[in-house]
Amino acid sequence: MRKRVLGSAALLLGLAAGLAAAPAGRVETGITVTGRVLDAASARPLPGAEVRVAGTRQRTVSGATGEYRLVVARSALRDGRFTLEVRLVGYEPLREQVHATGEEVRRDLLLRAAALQLEGLVVGSAAGRDAARRERHAGSVAAMAPPSPPAYIVHPHPHPRPDWNTESYARVEENGFLAADRNPLSTFSIDVDRASYSNVRRFLLEGQLPPKDAVRIEEMVNYFSYEAPAARGEHPFTVVTEVADAPWAPRHRLLRIALHSPRVELGSLPPSNLVFLVDVSGSMNAPDRLPLVKQSLRMLVDQLRPRDRVAIVVYAGAAGLVLPSTPGSERARILDALERLEAGGSTAGGAGLRLAYEVARENHLPGGNNRVILATDGDFNVGVSSDAEMVRLVEEKRRQGTFLTVLGFGRGNLRDSKMEQMADHGNGNYAYIDNLLEARKVLVSEMGGTLLTVAKDVKLQVEFNPARVKAYRLVGYENRLLAAEDFNDDRKDAGELGAGHSVTALYEVVPVGADTPARGVDPLRYQAPSRSTPATGGGELAYVKVRYKRPTEDESRLMQRPVVEHSRSMSRDLSFAAAVAGFGMLLRESEHAGRLTPQQVIALAQVARGEDREGYRAEFIRLVELYRDLKGGRTVGDGER
Repeated sequence: MRKRVLGSAALLLGLAAGLAAAPAGRVETGITVTGRVLDAASARPLPGAEVRVAGTRQRTVSGATGEYRLVVARSALRDGRFTLEVRLVGYEPLREQVHATGEEVRRDLLLRAAALQLEGLVVGSAAGRDAARRERHAGSVAAMAPPSPPAYIVHPHPHPRPDWNTESYARVEENGFLAADRNPLSTFSIDVDRASYSNVRRFLLEGQLPPKDAVRIEEMVNYFSYEAPAARGEHPFTVVTEVADAPWAPRHRLLRIALHSPRVELGSLPPSNLVFLVDVSGSMNAPDRLPLVKQSLRMLVDQLRPRDRVAIVVYAGAAGLVLPSTPGSERARILDALERLEAGGSTAGGAGLRLAYEVARENHLPGGNNRVILATDGDFNVGVSSDAEMVRLVEEKRRQGTFLTVLGFGRGNLRDSKMEQMADHGNGNYAYIDNLLEARKVLVSEMGGTLLTVAKDVKLQVEFNPARVKAYRLVGYENRLLAAEDFNDDRKDAGELGAGHSVTALYEVVPVGADTPARGVDPLRYQAPSRSTPATGGGELAYVKVRYKRPTEDESRLMQRPVVEHSRSMSRDLSFAAAVAGFGMLLRESEHAGRLTPQQVIALAQVARGEDREGYRAEFIRLVELYRDLKGGRTVGDGER
């Protein structure tokens, strides 16, 4: 039964791969070529294979049943022929010439299995490889002349899990209810990380339940985009509030507070000074690590403009500069440097991070986006390795104007807690990339938010009206809570909001008159009863305040507005956010989930699916269905914990 669930997972992501593969923009008319990519030995369909027309930019990804479709421009034909190139991790690359005999051609492509070996930093000849091995044994990193660069793509279906597991997650103590009369203020930093959702998806697609501490509900909710009015006036984002019944506790209310930043077109982004910091240590020696890193960064390179610059730093037994800062117009040179990376050695993460920051400083662009993009499984075990020292380093560089984005890869030894902490303190974001589709989402579809910060140190403070609210609890954000005094302290670091980002926070509210699960205390001897004000007796449920700084400023700005209840049905966005939050509570086996069932979550999400052009909401529904099957006992992975 386990194999059946994994097959369903492959089908799910393979279908998504096929849908996502269609190139944007105008498609040139020509010869339509279709077919399937198959395993040569078993004839098994191979989803996720990259199929391209040699010598052109035409390419696609095979779908769930191995099917592919391309339109070959007539200008690409030579004597009525063209060549297809097919690549898939774990298989030998294939080049096959096709004769175009009409308007449509069908050709099945058979791939032969091949062992993937990633032994060390790449060189172009046997002698060069021997030299590189000698350099590695001496504790240094060699960057030699590039060979013919292969193109990698990772299976959209799960990879075999390792026999060992040393993944680490920060403990999450779920927020409880607080009495509004004793604790009227709730203060926290925003969080735009989405890593938890893709990591949870990876566990479910492998046929096992994720560890509870891997489930951060706010990251799951914020994985999805939501509708919003356009930002107006002096502020770079809008604030939207809404109140409706809580699906898991009908006598309670659900308050949604959402921040929305408008998308920025690629041409409008400021110039970027990027440093790719790539972990090429031995722990990256797996198909879902370094090969997927290279394919992911290739996507980002495809989006660069001539005024953007890229440098590449690597670290294994030592740190090294593979590519000095290079204009985005020299795309072939950048891709060459990426393709000649291989894995091997220990993990001098601290040395690599310092070198990357130094390269970024030397090429600093005033008014530009200066950023280190770290791609790793998070395994820092040589040199600067303590969490406190890493945090101090990224904080220092953040203050100097260089931000940090962290991309997590792999399974078995994922250091989720360390990577999240580094990104949070580096004014960046943390994403977990489990497949090529997630790489496209993070580095192409959401590139503006990934690379351009529009507001930093964004903090929310909500004051609840004790005349209407008996108790409340913040759903998620456990590791983002702040003291009430931190809200007005501009020295206190907080989260960043990128272009096109949306941030949603949910509060479960217990109205006055309802039974409260909040823990109470004895009456206080020296405190006078709270005094009523005109606002207390009005229709205000709460008062929302937001503080933020412009990216180049040190003094915060303030936005504020009341939350007034209205008699209206739950919006589609709140309905879907509630479904995701409810699913997170089920995964965490939360005491606050009440009698919520997976089927109720599915029904709530289906109502709110909407247009869903990218298919992310549909994928969520299928993941909940998969969870339902796992919990139902029909198929449970041997990794359940």
